Amino acid sequence: MSIWGKISGAAAGLVAGGPLGAALGALAGHFLVDRPASPDGGADPGIAFTIAIIALGAKMAKSDGVATGDEEEVFRQYFRVPPSEESNVRRIFRLARQDTAGFESYARQIASIYRGNPAVLEDILDGLFEIAKADGRLHAGELAFLERVADIFGFAPSEFRRIRASHFPDREDPYAILGVAHDASDDEIKRTYRLLVRENHPDSLIARGVPEEFVKLANEKLAAINSAYDKLQAERRITA
Repeated sequence: MSIWGKISGAAAGLVAGGPLGAALGALAGHFLVDRPASPDGGADPGIAFTIAIIALGAKMAKSDGVATGDEEEVFRQYFRVPPSEESNVRRIFRLARQDTAGFESYARQIASIYRGNPAVLEDILDGLFEIAKADGRLHAGELAFLERVADIFGFAPSEFRRIRASHFPDREDPYAILGVAHDASDDEIKRTYRLLVRENHPDSLIARGVPEEFVKLANEKLAAINSAYDKLQAERRITA
């Protein structure tokens, strides 16, 4: 069954106005336990990835104190929600965005499954950042929300700064975008750059089960990484 088909089945059992925690708890349990196996025998992250973005992304809409339709519209366009599933996804999103309560528990549940695969956890943070960017800026409440999720996911502060900088490059320098110190050697910068290119290449995301809808994000993030490296290469006269 497709991701959207499973969402449809779960959404049909939700009753608007009912206990939000129970509804989302049942939904999370269904998707995070009932997962199809990937070809290599591991868990397919597609379902969990999609549900994480719906629940955490919706709660982020409230994290700045004012939930608007911008985040929901970004989500709908970004995920290319099929017309037949829009009402189901909208129902879940609007239930979740009533408040931010429970987001830490949900993040821990996701982290417990993907603790050994930080690339997938970074994919989830990338998606959350894209929803946070709906109004073009990062609010203090959104930043605190993202920092907490990143901490639960096991990312160090320097790693979070790198991820943030790839989405808000105008507020960060190229060193932050690559996640290296200002006194890093040229060799360290080159090694880090090559690693980030491999990890963030669209083909790598697809190989680890990220939905195809996120290839655009991978391209944008890779562009930020390449731009940062180009700046340092020019400033330091780093040879290829």
